[in-house]
Amino acid sequence: MQKVALAALPLALGLAACGSKPEPAPEAAEAPIFMKAGEWTLTRKTTGYNTPTVTPAEYQAALKQVSEDKACIAVDAAGVPDANALAGEEGKDCTYKDKLIRKGRLIATLACTSGKGTSEIVLEGNFTADTLTLGSTMTRTEGGSPVLRTTHDVTGKRAGECAKA
Repeated sequence: MQKVALAALPLALGLAACGSKPEPAPEAAEAPIFMKAGEWTLTRKTTGYNTPTVTPAEYQAALKQVSEDKACIAVDAAGVPDANALAGEEGKDCTYKDKLIRKGRLIATLACTSGKGTSEIVLEGNFTADTLTLGSTMTRTEGGSPVLRTTHDVTGKRAGECAKA
């Protein structure tokens, strides 16, 4: 019996010592990263273009397309940028189907109307308060069938406050 008690003594002393150590200081919380609302210049470079009838010449011509647009992007209190501004010409009346916006990372799916059908735009990339770099994949559907799929590299830079209307 004495041997068991002596063997348990170092364990008991070790456990008692654990409670007496000072707790480490809590880590400072990282400040959230939010895009700033305002006037943005967005550049979209086409990296893929596919329709049921696309020809090699049409595909190559599409890959040369680069557009630059100015957009007044609103950002809500939760840091969510306006879906229509991110969709550009690929959709109207857009809403977020899902989104993850955290630590300068955006992963989202937008549901939009587009022409005679709808478009679904998947966005994934990074942002700071005044820059963004996203990959965009849009699938346009008419009558239940996909009719166009495009991919773009989207970059943006905040230029300042939006012009007053």
